[in-house]
Amino acid sequence: MQTKEASQESEIKQVIRSLCVMNNRFMNFMLDDNKKAAQVFLRIILGDDKIKVRNVRIQSFIRNIYGHSSQLDILAQDSKGRYFNVEVQRSDEGAPARRARFYSSILDTHFLQPSKLYEELPDTYVIFITENDVLRDNLPLYDIRRTIKQSAKDFEDGSHIIYVNSQRRDNTALGKLMHDLYCTEPKNLHYQEFAERMEFLKYSKEGEEKMTDVIEEYAARKAEALAKEAEKKEQTNRIELAKGLLADGMSIEFTVRHSKLSEAEVRELASKLTA
Repeated sequence: MQTKEASQESEIKQVIRSLCVMNNRFMNFMLDDNKKAAQVFLRIILGDDKIKVRNVRIQSFIRNIYGHSSQLDILAQDSKGRYFNVEVQRSDEGAPARRARFYSSILDTHFLQPSKLYEELPDTYVIFITENDVLRDNLPLYDIRRTIKQSAKDFEDGSHIIYVNSQRRDNTALGKLMHDLYCTEPKNLHYQEFAERMEFLKYSKEGEEKMTDVIEEYAARKAEALAKEAEKKEQTNRIELAKGLLADGMSIEFTVRHSKLSEAEVRELASKLTA
């Protein structure tokens, strides 16, 4: 017979094995300090096979002492000094245009050091990978630039906002990358850089230990679900007790006191019993 600890460990492993890169926390583990994978990621999205990633960090907190601060999912820098912020958004509400604008602006204020000239401000890329086509033009990728309205020419200020529609999974390099974001098994991935990392995280002891946060998140969700289930069961028992008391002719006040339901809940039950 399987022990409780072994059963829980097996369940946790199943949770880890079920994760895909579109899970925000798992993407963090996939790309954290993983320059090879981040490089492939950025090269495909930006269509630039010369990008050389210098460093990549997850959950970078940028403090704004005058207003709203931000925590960036993925922040990478390449050999040219350009910065790339990648955000995974499974909810449409999490990827509004003004959020992209804010992230772009906070990168600017953070990376232009005192005494530096404006011309030294690095190029920045804010990349939102969305579960749905939030911009609704059925495009695989939206490359958003400032333009001069009268001439339709690009206004070259070095800022870039990109939305990637993860629903477009075809045989293009970008489509294959989007396919990989939803895969849960390393053997089904197109890109070896992601397959190697996923294999390590899901099927090695060291990798599982690295995913402590995911396990803790799972445990917290499990505890919350059990608490809600217990609360729901307790509420059901209170309702059944109240129904029985009312059916036996007990008063509203007596039923409230012994069932521990609110007076409004008891009166609603009473009205249903007499309807």
